[in-house]
Amino acid sequence: MRGRTLSAGIALAVFAGMTVPLVAQPATASPPTATTVTRPIAASAAALAAPDISITNVQAHLTQFNAIATSNGGNRRAGSAGYTASLNYVKTRLQSAGYTVSEQYCSSCRYPSNNLIAEWPGGPADQVVMFGAHLDGVAAGPGINDNATGSSTLLENALVLAAQNPTMTKRVRFAWWTDEEQGLNGSRFYVNSLSATQRGYLKGYYNFDMVGSTNGGYFINRVTSTTAAPLKAYWDSLGLQPEENVEGQGRSDDYYFQQAGIPTSGYAAGASARKTSAQVAKWGGTANSAYDPCYHRSCDTTANVSATVLNRAADGVAYALWQLAVGGGTPTCTGGQVVANGGFESGSTPWTSSSGVITNASAQPARTGSYKAWLNGNGSSGTESLTQSVTLPAGCASYTLSFWLHIDTAETTGSTAYDRLTVQLGSTTLATYSNLNRASGYVQRSFSVAGFAGQTVTLRFTGTEDSSLQTSFVIDDVTLVAS
Repeated sequence: MRGRTLSAGIALAVFAGMTVPLVAQPATASPPTATTVTRPIAASAAALAAPDISITNVQAHLTQFNAIATSNGGNRRAGSAGYTASLNYVKTRLQSAGYTVSEQYCSSCRYPSNNLIAEWPGGPADQVVMFGAHLDGVAAGPGINDNATGSSTLLENALVLAAQNPTMTKRVRFAWWTDEEQGLNGSRFYVNSLSATQRGYLKGYYNFDMVGSTNGGYFINRVTSTTAAPLKAYWDSLGLQPEENVEGQGRSDDYYFQQAGIPTSGYAAGASARKTSAQVAKWGGTANSAYDPCYHRSCDTTANVSATVLNRAADGVAYALWQLAVGGGTPTCTGGQVVANGGFESGSTPWTSSSGVITNASAQPARTGSYKAWLNGNGSSGTESLTQSVTLPAGCASYTLSFWLHIDTAETTGSTAYDRLTVQLGSTTLATYSNLNRASGYVQRSFSVAGFAGQTVTLRFTGTEDSSLQTSFVIDDVTLVAS
């Protein structure tokens, strides 16, 4: 968790309120030590389906992170070899489990390095629940409670989700952030990279930072919000009486999501603030001592983690994930082909194009059939276009735009793009091709366009040519399939 406090914004909760019939268990007054945590004995059907996350497996991830730090100068600070090795460890496990994994380079970070984003390929792409934790630590030590605990909790939950492969009612996205300790830079970079539409798809962001403090408490970000309801319901079922995460407000990666109007919550067990006598009465531990006595210190090793606190957080994440995104039915998706007359064999309808673009001229053969769209190829200055308005249905798992493109050119340069073809969906440029992309035949080009789910937008191809030496951009078999 970042040390300096930022001013906190107000989260906007959009989840429908939920009533979860859980039977509370008596609170324990003993100090948090390693133990087996009993799951709720009465719950809704969805809650009973939520898996028990193995604390042994979570601890095994902690051991790996500790070993990575030991082998790389004693820390996992953003931009360091220890951070890169940590990212590769998480990435390799996720890819083996079947996740779609991407790295996002944070160029504006104090220590430029990569965020890691993993998405489970199920559920509607326009209904996303996101779970995040920062992967970096401080230079002073291996950063195990802060924040290998949050990172390991999410990793094991992600692996269990993949292993069980349930029917999804929402898309689940996991994130491991870089450069949190230097000012929440990785998560800020990610939020700023999202379009307004993409932000709208995020129905909740849940943050997990320091969830295994040895003298820890049970804190929830915006504990009374509707967004926090599933996290609170699980801890309530254990009789833990969770409190608001006052110490962590504005100090972790939920902050910039919150500022962007995305509903947020999350678990924390406390950092350098001191435990009160009232909290000791509820949770055990030592009064007037820091929740984490090794906060931002070299002693933040695997020995600096309460297995009980960590286990309760890991199981609470699973409970929330199942409540929010797992269901027994198949999400509604009115899928299929969105582009009409993508092979141009039915004339120009419903395309709008410059004169002569849709043609059966033999000088540039079609890929299939007789007709294709032939932009430019005149050897003189000019702009030609081809457009179609398309409506992408909501609630589908994937949205793929594909087309076949042949680029024929008389340009002889191997370094200068004189003539260009721009491909846009709505106001977003998907790709730009030029005379440098010449090919002897058609090449298929494909794009995921899930960010446009539920919208009516214009698919646009625009070709521009300079004053000499023709370049022909020939397009055929355009498809946009939702499924």
